[in-house]
Amino acid sequence: MTLFRTYSYARTWRTPRPNTIFVRPRSRALSTTVTKQSPTVTTKLKNFAIGTVSIVLGVSFIEYYFDSRAAIHKYFITPVLRTATDAETSHKFAIWAAKWGFSAKDRLSDDEKLAVRAWGKKLSNPVGLAAGFDKHGEAIDGLFDLGFGYVEIGSVTPEPQSGNPQPRMFRLHDDKAVINRYGFNSVGHKSVELRLRDRLRRYLYHSAKLHPRITTSLLASSPDGASLSDALGINRSLKDDKLLGINLGKNKSSDPESVDDYVKGVKSLGPYADVLVINVSSPNTPGLRGLQRKDIFEKLLNEVIIARNSLSGRHPTLLVKIAPDLSDDELDDIADAAMKSGVDGIIVSNTTISRPNSLYSDSSLVSEIGGLSGPPVKPLALRALRKIYQRTNGELTLVGCGGISDAKDALEYARAGATLVQLYTSLAYDGVGKAREIKDGILSELKDKKWTDIIGEQWKN
Repeated sequence: MTLFRTYSYARTWRTPRPNTIFVRPRSRALSTTVTKQSPTVTTKLKNFAIGTVSIVLGVSFIEYYFDSRAAIHKYFITPVLRTATDAETSHKFAIWAAKWGFSAKDRLSDDEKLAVRAWGKKLSNPVGLAAGFDKHGEAIDGLFDLGFGYVEIGSVTPEPQSGNPQPRMFRLHDDKAVINRYGFNSVGHKSVELRLRDRLRRYLYHSAKLHPRITTSLLASSPDGASLSDALGINRSLKDDKLLGINLGKNKSSDPESVDDYVKGVKSLGPYADVLVINVSSPNTPGLRGLQRKDIFEKLLNEVIIARNSLSGRHPTLLVKIAPDLSDDELDDIADAAMKSGVDGIIVSNTTISRPNSLYSDSSLVSEIGGLSGPPVKPLALRALRKIYQRTNGELTLVGCGGISDAKDALEYARAGATLVQLYTSLAYDGVGKAREIKDGILSELKDKKWTDIIGEQWKN
């Protein structure tokens, strides 16, 4: 038996058969051979089916994920982020995703019923994103892709500043509200201006085929590129029927009663904005709200309007953003000064420093210093908006902001006199589909009416 095994091993080793793999044994007594089986037709078909299904499922999931209407955003991704990260980390992640194209998109065209004209320009819909979300102008295109008709970046201060120490943003989950005390953290005018300039020039180079008038010499002749959008007749948002706003703030180190920081902002960032917003209502910069006093407020508006009118090319729309905590007399003063100065409109309103008794959240969070945003602000903001609308007889364009969580909230602001509405906190709680959700809800509520039909409706009866 031993001789036979040795002879068999030697013979096999010298004359290998096809599809045979040899395993050299430790001793000749353990000599073995393993025969490799050729894949059968069934196995090939099975592998092909698995591969095809995997590709189809992968492509389908990508298509699903990048649709802002997908339920995964509201009911899975956003809740996971809220559970796994603190408020500021979630905020930074959302900006990162929108900046690099990982955020979803609103893939539906806006219904003509949502169209509105403001400051002589058409917007495809009245739903805007408030300042404070994209503070440094990093994710403008990604945010427009969410379906907003108006995106406002900032606040931007003349010089870079880090803002207040962390933690500085707190979620009030039971109220779907937020308290923040960021304190105008900003990269400064210069950095934002460079970012806006690069965005504009990239657009112009990539759009040369669409705009025959764009030539190399034309591009070279404009060092900042800002005048080119005007020459081509396109919005500075670089989007059809959408507007880009830039919110201007002031540095903490500046004189509390000085308006110079706002004048600087108008001159440096005005050429890149469809709309400039003078923010005198943040509660997180000491002394800032003092600029809403009648005498200082009038001086502020006069100086920024002079600066705006000195800009070459198309003049951006100029708005002022006020607090919801003003008394009736203070609101009257604001409205009178706005009408007298010729400012183009008012955003009503910013966050509140008050803590309404209706808050359900833990008292330790409610007591945090900072501005409160979300549904609890809505009654205050609506009161202020109604007062301003009545005082100006509806002659001033108003933007409603504060606690807008659904279509009914948006319509309530419109009926009170708001031409446009803005949101922020509800986007953080409900995810990237919020703009589309509100637009669809508005259409459902409007029935046979248009958005423009209901602006100021409650005063028409």
